[in-house]
Amino acid sequence: MSNPLLKDSVFQSPVNSNEVMTMSGVINKSIILWVLLATSAFYSWTHPNVITPLVMPILLGGFVLAMISIFKQAASPFLSPIYAICEGLALGAISLYFEKAHTGIVVNAILLTVCVLFCMLAAYKTGILKATPRFQRVVIFSTLAIALVYIVNLLLNLFGAGSFPYLHNSSGLGIVINLAIVIVASLKLIIDFDLIEQGVQYGAPKYMEWYSAFSLMITLVWLYIEVLRLLSKLRD
Repeated sequence: MSNPLLKDSVFQSPVNSNEVMTMSGVINKSIILWVLLATSAFYSWTHPNVITPLVMPILLGGFVLAMISIFKQAASPFLSPIYAICEGLALGAISLYFEKAHTGIVVNAILLTVCVLFCMLAAYKTGILKATPRFQRVVIFSTLAIALVYIVNLLLNLFGAGSFPYLHNSSGLGIVINLAIVIVASLKLIIDFDLIEQGVQYGAPKYMEWYSAFSLMITLVWLYIEVLRLLSKLRD
């Protein structure tokens, strides 16, 4: 298969046709994950004194769960719901922080994220953007590079060595960098759509419904956070 996120063995169809991935299954799993995320985010938003001190451990725990799910996709049905709860708790606290600094920014970030989602879906369905092997390699390598920058920045902060230049400031270059990250996150949605379409088309195992919903959720949350940061910089 062309999607580099998946192994060919994933597309070996199960003997029982009831155990294959379906589009309705992906939608249902996505709804479950988003309900869990939204519920935990609401709790975090309304109980900041409880959650805020725990944001970093929660993020680290979510990162570990995500890594396990990525490399052990069959574990997604068990780990994805837990990850959604962790992500929601962290997201609620992060959103509240930005909202206190810039009133109304969270609603704007949500609306922009939803708009980008539907624009990317339309671009994918009409063939304007296609998940070709080259496209996927560029987006995935760009995503890994961005992840590496964030990890280095975190380590610099932990050891009191400052932070990665221009990553968090509101200078012109800082805004351009943030905008570039938003673009990469948006293009990552094309790969997620391709993952879902291939899984359904080739009869991937049922657990891939959870993995596909999980992968799409990760991208959308990443996109939302980057949009939130970009709007904050623009207001500054």
